[in-house]
Amino acid sequence: MSLFIIWFSAMFPLVFSPGPANIVFAASGANVGVRRSLGLLAGVDVVYILKSLLVGYGLGKVVESHPMALNIMQLIGAIYLIYLATKFFAATKNISANDSKKLGFIDGALLQILNSKGWVLVFIMFTLFSEQANDTFGALGNLILVLWLAILNISVHLVWIKAGDLLARVSNNPNYNKWLNRFYGGCLYLVAVWLIFDNEIWRGGLI
Repeated sequence: MSLFIIWFSAMFPLVFSPGPANIVFAASGANVGVRRSLGLLAGVDVVYILKSLLVGYGLGKVVESHPMALNIMQLIGAIYLIYLATKFFAATKNISANDSKKLGFIDGALLQILNSKGWVLVFIMFTLFSEQANDTFGALGNLILVLWLAILNISVHLVWIKAGDLLARVSNNPNYNKWLNRFYGGCLYLVAVWLIFDNEIWRGGLI
């Protein structure tokens, strides 16, 4: 229990913070509601679980020996965020949420695969807690961490989707929802620009 409390205190702020995936979840909830956002959630969280398993069982050492891989992925991810942001701006033309195109499993999977910050979060978790988890749970230690993170991710992502849905329900005015979409799109543009400029590639002199 003490390990879980320490783990939760460290991981909850990282998972709950308004990163790219959480912004997309809120926008999806606002556009198409909770039920039609579940495919997006499944795509993101299935990849998150696979990330955790790969890092927890050896991939972390491979990535550490090729640090530029994450930096390149960060640039590609930023470009994908710009694409998603553009889709949200295009969605401002829709009057009804029923006419909105939902983001599905593939969109969620791509979003999470290209989310370099998601990879960093997993690395941080295993760096901080792998040894303690193995001491506490033995050979199941890393698997327990993967399970905890999966439950936390799914819970938090559902909260973001529901928050977007509730915010959209505040007003039945189509103009309100259009500006909400523009807000989400603008947030994604800002995150994308930050990811592009806050990249070790530029400081490393590779480009």
